[in-house]
Amino acid sequence: MTTEIQPAAAKPDSAAVFACAHSLWEACHEHVANHKEFNLSDCFNGIDQFMREVMAIGKRFEEWACEHINFDELNDVWPYLLEEKFGKACLAHLLPHALLQFNQSDCLWVALHLRLPVIHDDALPIPIEQTAANPIGETGFREFRIQTVRDSIEDGDVVAFIADDDPFDEGFGERYFALYGLGEEGKLEHIADRKTYGELLALARKLAPGIAFPNRPTFGI
Repeated sequence: MTTEIQPAAAKPDSAAVFACAHSLWEACHEHVANHKEFNLSDCFNGIDQFMREVMAIGKRFEEWACEHINFDELNDVWPYLLEEKFGKACLAHLLPHALLQFNQSDCLWVALHLRLPVIHDDALPIPIEQTAANPIGETGFREFRIQTVRDSIEDGDVVAFIADDDPFDEGFGERYFALYGLGEEGKLEHIADRKTYGELLALARKLAPGIAFPNRPTFGI
């Protein structure tokens, strides 16, 4: 197991909170305009309460993001990105009347949907795929890969857990980590499984000292 110094969390930005709230406000009104059966006032016990709820969701997401997003890897201005995309991402996951239950799991779902650089955390079901060259020459593997995988509930098959997958799909068990070797022909050969990334990283470093796997990978990077 590796010991890591965790980076300090960013501080919540009121501009980002407002951007989330405004984006969600606009997306909900657009949804209602296209679905006449929805009435925001009825869903939220009044428009004033709806306004409070979208602000609360914006605050909740921004606080979560400050703990879990690698802002150094963003190519966009954070509040602008949220204003443009946050509301529609939320409604791709939850209908307006379900927003009252917006929680930490929903924060993760939206972040993955937006392809935000989520920092690996063993407590979060984040899809990770890391490939690194074998620094030791004249061996059977030219590269090694660490891949998140899950077991299918239906047939027990091991399935790669990748970026487009639902992290909370009840058709699969909990994600874990598999180490593969890649030969000269590009064929994957399974080596070992571990519950955490850190455990598998330690094994990879024993097999190939100096291999350039990151201590703390980021989703999508």
